[in-house]
Amino acid sequence: MDFTSRFVALGDSFTEGVGDDDPTRPNGVRGWADRVAEQLGEADPGFGYANLAIRGRKLRQILAEQVDAAVDLKPTLVSIYAGANDILRPRIDIDDLLAEYDDGIRKLAATGATVVMFTGFDARGSKVFGTMRGRTAIYNELVRGIAGDHGALLVDYWRFSEYYDWGMWARDRMHMSAAGHANMAKRVMEVLKYDHSIDIPPMTPVPELRGAEALRANAQWFREYAGPWVVRRVTGKSSGDNLSAKYPQLTRLEPDRVSGSS
Repeated sequence: MDFTSRFVALGDSFTEGVGDDDPTRPNGVRGWADRVAEQLGEADPGFGYANLAIRGRKLRQILAEQVDAAVDLKPTLVSIYAGANDILRPRIDIDDLLAEYDDGIRKLAATGATVVMFTGFDARGSKVFGTMRGRTAIYNELVRGIAGDHGALLVDYWRFSEYYDWGMWARDRMHMSAAGHANMAKRVMEVLKYDHSIDIPPMTPVPELRGAEALRANAQWFREYAGPWVVRRVTGKSSGDNLSAKYPQLTRLEPDRVSGSS
């Protein structure tokens, strides 16, 4: 098929769709980028979509593996979010890292495509990830500068206060839930200035636990999610080691996957 409009999504688990489970899809997830592609494709019979994002990828890996592949697809719209997995590492030179990010964005912008970037989330509500607020704030300021220099659109995740509701997050407390991904799709569509029919699916209520209940819940979370995450970091492994990109080539999502709402 000769696609006249081409959306290529780059990044890590955020863009792959982790947390928004859908066993009918490649890698078992849907995510905000799929939802945006569904909306854009409904109004454009010449629309094609590729999603090159793979969970666990760090910024330099995303630049090395995905930028040239995206350029080869001749995109008219590109989204990229990279760096979150780097910020969580014990040591990081944010200035050097973002200088390389700037080079990648320059290459994407040179295609003539509309480029969409993201700031990082303000995880002040998390005792674990909230310790990275300072790093994330520096990252965000550099991202704002890169976006401005290259005329990229910016989705300002840092300012999205609705994500302080734990219902926007999956059980692992690291990735957005289905509701969180749907909300992000709405936010992206708004930045693109496209009409949409995205509704937020019901959020699973998250009770506020205190005392012994909170301690038990946190211990279970560490065993199931945080502990394995730490082990992967220590051993140099990644949750995406055995995965390929969901949609490495331009495609149209199957019509029965387009709900038009959730």
